[in-house]
Amino acid sequence: MTTDVIQKPHEADAVARRGFVLGFSAYFLWGLLPLYMKWVAHLPLMEVVAHRVVWSLPIAGLVLVWLGRTADFKAALRSPRMLGMTALTASIISFNWSIYIWAIATDRAIETALGYYINPLVTVMIGALLLGERLNRVQATAVGLAAVAVAILTYENGALPWVSLALAFSFAAYGYFRKTLPVGPSQGFLLEVMILSVPAGAYIAWLLATGEDHIVHGSWLDTVLLVGCGPITAVPLLMFAFGAKALRLSTIGLMQYIAPTMLFLIAVFVFNEPFGRAQLAAFALIWIALAIYTWSTLREK
Repeated sequence: MTTDVIQKPHEADAVARRGFVLGFSAYFLWGLLPLYMKWVAHLPLMEVVAHRVVWSLPIAGLVLVWLGRTADFKAALRSPRMLGMTALTASIISFNWSIYIWAIATDRAIETALGYYINPLVTVMIGALLLGERLNRVQATAVGLAAVAVAILTYENGALPWVSLALAFSFAAYGYFRKTLPVGPSQGFLLEVMILSVPAGAYIAWLLATGEDHIVHGSWLDTVLLVGCGPITAVPLLMFAFGAKALRLSTIGLMQYIAPTMLFLIAVFVFNEPFGRAQLAAFALIWIALAIYTWSTLREK
């Protein structure tokens, strides 16, 4: 009896450490993702998206079999409501992927980083508007600062920073609807890529039939890069899904800034994208807003 009591804290520590490693690794890999997307920037956008889906399917399937969760998955397949909701989340995340890949390819990585910085604040705003969650003064201030940052960029560019907003709102919407699915993360991800693999597979088949594909008729490097789209998509998503179960929400909240920070640094110092005073002012406001929001969240724990 005493042995069990002694072991429990060690077991809890081991689970927490494993969760931290998995969560940190997922965000770190997402932070490196723009480098990979730059390597495939010469390939057609829809072909890259299609291969992200198709090559994610076997990985997601193998993980589900390894975990022994096939019964839950089969039950989900028999639910029309589940399939309908999954089709919605799959459509939203494929839209998000498409904007992300296009933005990296067209030298708009800074806007992409801004979008993922804004995302937590957009999520809070959606919670207030759709779920009736009340914002305290600190959270309202953070959202207000983000709005000012968007206004600065709109004034500077003469148009809304639509790339940032599209990424932030689509990912927030994905998170919102994904929470309504009464199914585990691994089952949900497999369902999504299964649904998306139907149009993605048909599109790849059409490219192969017309000789316009790059996986067979392209260079060996194109083939490797397209096949690699599966692992770079599925692995971090699954790592995060399993890591998040062992982490506190406050830890996840802090970790979510790793990827956009790496993306921002890569955009400025590797891709050499222009970063003027307006962008500096906007990012400064966003960073202040996130610091305020994070402080408020941690204080409530």
